[in-house]
Amino acid sequence: MKVYLLGAGPGDPDLLTIKAREILAKADVIVYDALASVQLLSHCRKDAELLYVGKVAGNHALPQPEINALLIAKAREGKTVARLKGGDPYIFGRGGEEAQALLAAGIAFEEVPGISSTIAAPAYAGIPLTHRDLVSSVTLITGHEKAEKDHSSLNWQALAQSGSTLVFVMGMKNLPHISARLIAAGLDPQTPSALIYRGTTAAQRSLAAPLKDLPALAEKARFTNPSVIVVGHVVSLRQELNWFEQRPLFGKSIVVTRAREQASDIVAGFSELGAEVIQCPTIQIKALPDTTNLDSAIANLANYGWVFFTSANAVAFFWERLEAMGFDARKFGNVSICAIGPGTAKALAAHGLKADLMPKRFVAESLLEDFLALHADTQLPILLPRAKQARELLPESLKAKGYQVDVIPCYETVPDSSQVSLVTERLEAGKLSCITFASSSTVRNFLTLISADTLRSHPEVQLAAIGPVTAKTLEEAGLPCHIQPETYTISALITAVKNALHN
Repeated sequence: MKVYLLGAGPGDPDLLTIKAREILAKADVIVYDALASVQLLSHCRKDAELLYVGKVAGNHALPQPEINALLIAKAREGKTVARLKGGDPYIFGRGGEEAQALLAAGIAFEEVPGISSTIAAPAYAGIPLTHRDLVSSVTLITGHEKAEKDHSSLNWQALAQSGSTLVFVMGMKNLPHISARLIAAGLDPQTPSALIYRGTTAAQRSLAAPLKDLPALAEKARFTNPSVIVVGHVVSLRQELNWFEQRPLFGKSIVVTRAREQASDIVAGFSELGAEVIQCPTIQIKALPDTTNLDSAIANLANYGWVFFTSANAVAFFWERLEAMGFDARKFGNVSICAIGPGTAKALAAHGLKADLMPKRFVAESLLEDFLALHADTQLPILLPRAKQARELLPESLKAKGYQVDVIPCYETVPDSSQVSLVTERLEAGKLSCITFASSSTVRNFLTLISADTLRSHPEVQLAAIGPVTAKTLEEAGLPCHIQPETYTISALITAVKNALHN
């Protein structure tokens, strides 16, 4: 039994340490706070017990003594416990108190540092906390002391005269007081100062002003916690070094409708460009409960002349059964392979297979045209492993040309409405920039969740389709396709959205 006190970092999920990620992957129990990025929980085991104990100012899901008791109780069950805390557990995080409680109970623990928002938020806003030409020290200060204190433990005169960069956390309610006390203690009212709201996330906002003006401007701009307050001459570098907020899609909110199993590339691509990505998968991809037909096709794979893979999902589920039956890539022998596009070809390559045919345009119509141009032997059957629900164009057209085609479902899709309320909320607030569709099925499924009439009432939202078939599905629903790449790939779709939204 052991408890790990893990720093989750400041919000950007990529700032989680490798060690913390490895511990999350093996822990039996995850006790977590109100994390800036719930993506971190994707590193946990599927069977891990997830316990939310989140705390925000004035609202505790579980009081601290009860959190301590929970950690002890779970550890005494013989479980490996990961206590996931935003930022760093020991920097204004009460991790020290939890460590003391564990020690007193005889529970082994480790503290795994995380990147604190006190240093990360300023860095993402273009403010280095030290600079050889400006300042050589930093002071980290809580912006709200215990309410029961009858006097401040802060030496305001020492802070004002230190020459350090001053960083206050969770101090927005006290910002007027902080500013007044520093100025009264002798700090120049014109000292450069800044606020960074939700630093390192797509929701980041920053504001710079002289110290005396900061409270009024913060109120006007409606800055709230969680914000970091920085006071010092290094703030003057913000305009020059503010790289994060200069990314081409910063401030844009983009909905991704692909199933989570497929969405990693498009989510990563938009995130890298600075967008806030809202994952709203319209479907979940699931294995079929009965794989008898698929298993039979795999066992008799040598009888086929071609195998057509029309998605990376088909490759994944086909391969799962192939390996479960004790086979590997050698089972394909002399069978030729067709991949509908580069994503599917990449999935095949991961298993050591190279596609013999990939069409010039990555749609079924082009695949059919290019295959027929080969004058392939119509006596050799074609295996088409695919989703249970799919377009019939390809198999019916091949059959019409005299080919024997065995269409074998290897996975199915079911509706997913888990994120509809978030998308609806953003639509109504006027805070959506673009909705992306990577297939016709995502359009149809999305419109069962949010109606075409609703989308038409928000013409400011751009609709992006990966290719002409998906665009046609939008048009059949009476919706415009504002963005469509020339090449029908995820990377091209990302580029097209960037070019359309960047201004």
